[in-house]
Amino acid sequence: MESISSRIHKVSPSLTLAVTAQAKAMIAKGEEVYALAGGEPEVDTPQFIKDAAIEAL
Repeated sequence: MESISSRIHKVSPSLTLAVTAQAKAMIAKGEEVYALAGGEPEVDTPQFIKDAAIEAL
């Protein structure tokens, strides 16, 4: 049976943690980073904001 220490090398790193680390590195370099991870999912975004976001993309 493999031990935890040998099996841990088979686990892929978390994409969320990788993105967070990249954002922190960018902030440390003085780059502007917008945190979009939080919010209020129970409150719907007004349609004009959704439309503007789609248009901007």
